[in-house]
Amino acid sequence: MRHGKKFNHLGRTASHRKAMLANMACSLIEHKRINTTVTKAKALKQFVEPLITKAKLENNQSSEKGMHNRRVVFSNLRNKYAITELFGAVAEKVGDRPGGYTRIIKLGNRLGDNADMAMIELVDFNETYNAGKTKKKSTRRSRRGRGKSAAVAPVAETPVVTDDSEE
Repeated sequence: MRHGKKFNHLGRTASHRKAMLANMACSLIEHKRINTTVTKAKALKQFVEPLITKAKLENNQSSEKGMHNRRVVFSNLRNKYAITELFGAVAEKVGDRPGGYTRIIKLGNRLGDNADMAMIELVDFNETYNAGKTKKKSTRRSRRGRGKSAAVAPVAETPVVTDDSEE
């Protein structure tokens, strides 16, 4: 039975698991993407997304609540350089996103032990996926007549001669 089992224990003690997730979160914030196993990536996603939300909300609140959020996040991460990056560049980029700050992409199996590997990354920092979203949409065009013009070969225009002298 799995009553009350809310998260994956990852085969570690509580202190080892917290330290590992904190280190992985710091690496994710610093490098914007890391490679790990699928189960660790899923556990990291649950660990880091509430912290990113607290960093994002710090800009919208008063200085007292902002400092409180910074201290709460620091108690989880325990790395002041990661906190600076999180509350600076990361919070600025995810400011308008309502959630879903990370993406997990499965990579296949590891050669040594055949473990399922995945890449977890911060969504807003991937330039290849975000390149198409920054383009401005073109105006709508009618689809009428598109099939006709593609089927018929272009016709050379003949000059039209009008005789204005008769009028």
